Amino acid sequence: MTLYSDVNTIWVLLGAAMVFFMQAGFAACEAGFTRAKNAGSVLLKNLMDLSVGSPIYWLFGFGVMFGAGSGFFGTFDPGIRGDYSSILPAGVPLWAFAIFQTVFCATAATIVSGAVAERTKFSGYLLYSLAIALLIYPITGHWIWGGGWLSSAGFHDFAGSTAVHMVGGVCAVVGASVIGPRYGKYDKNGKPRAILGHNLTLAALGVFILWFAWFGFNGCSTVGMDSDELVETAGLVFFNTNLSPALASCAALVLTWFRYGKPDVSMTYNAALAGLVGITAGCDAVAPIGAAAIGLVSGVLVVFSVEFIDKILKIDDPVGAVSVHGVCGAVGTLFVGLLSVNEDVGLGLFYGGGFHLLAIQAVGIISVSIYVGIVAAIVFLTIKHTVGLRASKEEELAGLDPSELGLPTAYSGFSMQPHTIDDDSLSAPVAVVGEAPVAEAIPVMREPVFRKEGVPKMTKIEIVCKEARFELLKAKLTEIGVTGMTVSHVLGCGVQKGKPEYYRGVQVEVNLLPKIQVDVVVSKVPVSDVIEAAKKALYTGHIGDGKIFVYDVENVVKVRTGEEGWDALQDSI
Repeated sequence: MTLYSDVNTIWVLLGAAMVFFMQAGFAACEAGFTRAKNAGSVLLKNLMDLSVGSPIYWLFGFGVMFGAGSGFFGTFDPGIRGDYSSILPAGVPLWAFAIFQTVFCATAATIVSGAVAERTKFSGYLLYSLAIALLIYPITGHWIWGGGWLSSAGFHDFAGSTAVHMVGGVCAVVGASVIGPRYGKYDKNGKPRAILGHNLTLAALGVFILWFAWFGFNGCSTVGMDSDELVETAGLVFFNTNLSPALASCAALVLTWFRYGKPDVSMTYNAALAGLVGITAGCDAVAPIGAAAIGLVSGVLVVFSVEFIDKILKIDDPVGAVSVHGVCGAVGTLFVGLLSVNEDVGLGLFYGGGFHLLAIQAVGIISVSIYVGIVAAIVFLTIKHTVGLRASKEEELAGLDPSELGLPTAYSGFSMQPHTIDDDSLSAPVAVVGEAPVAEAIPVMREPVFRKEGVPKMTKIEIVCKEARFELLKAKLTEIGVTGMTVSHVLGCGVQKGKPEYYRGVQVEVNLLPKIQVDVVVSKVPVSDVIEAAKKALYTGHIGDGKIFVYDVENVVKVRTGEEGWDALQDSI
């Protein structure tokens, strides 16, 4: 037999890698649920949670959390500073276990970033991220996993509903309260306004990454696979870890469909995370029926919690971190005391175990919340009154990407950003592409030719419609002789008296919808024919069929030849 059990070490290192990948999930999810002008800021802050937390946890946190008699600098030199053999899983080397715990610490810190997104100074963010890794997570982690008083009392939190997620959720609610809401989030009467995230696709990808990585978060928390019992436990953990978020998503889908008239996509994705958080404490202790119950409750609870925090408490949490991690983390931990079927953990109330385990779980939730809440408040208030916690109003309105990071946009390849041109290129000769060289081009006439007697009038027709109807529109226009057009993607809204739309439980006041704008200029083709063709192609009888605008055109100049007016249109219309 080797010094270390190979299978246990590999299992723990696999878990560490998968939990590390959760940082990518959180970064994508939070960036997608916030506005494009802050995407770079969100991404950088998620990187720095891990980058700041890792050395702090190495130098201080691990030694404090696992209390090996070494105190601070407990892991700096394990051969001299402390004996960790009593807390290491069977056959797992120190550094394998240390990196596994490090990425858990980084997860707790990164939860906060979504709740305070879009208005937090970068310097202030770095300081409170450091404080979580130094002063908060290692202390409560010691109580729960490091042989502390909650562990001794029988408190059960298998993979961190409380130790990781509720800790992050409590820090998030304190931070969001201290920093205040984003400008424009609430009107003068305190009514919340919907601020839509800019990229739901990115947010969805983040949730799927998190769901995948959660199998490592929960499953590899067995910290071993060298016995039949551990293999069986891991199988149950994996099954429950998938079942709970699946049921949570279904519950939120049905609930939001009923409450808002349509399913809420972002809330349903939040519910998946809520189900994952809820099952994390008891994934090894509850039966699948218990995991299903936890998922259903988490999916319903997260919807009402997001609304309550936003509308009643008026705490601005752009991504729902407080509800997902704080509220559902606490409830999931409490459910262990109700639904546990594991005799080693203790039977839950619904399985004849009485109130003993339920009481221990409740005490753990309350004590951790109090400690984390007090320390987080001290940390955030100290930062607020020293280096500053919140960006200025001007910086926030402009976006943290350009104001704090000097980043014009995180999507430069996908937006209309002007390219920088040096002075030499401005005076460079311009290449002419086409059949007519500049020297032979027809001179530009100063007087518009359409004003001459007998020259047809030119008219521009601008059509705004749904992209799905474009092919039919193009076919109809071609039939009447219109073959030249300009097509643009646009966003727009109109004032309609109809059913209101909701985003995360808040009515959307101005709903910008993606449309296309088709521009044609005609002279010989009658304008009325174009309008009738467009109406036939676009009409469905529903709101949003589109609009047609008609303008007089003073002149048209063909750049290649210099022709004007009616003549300039002849090879395209």
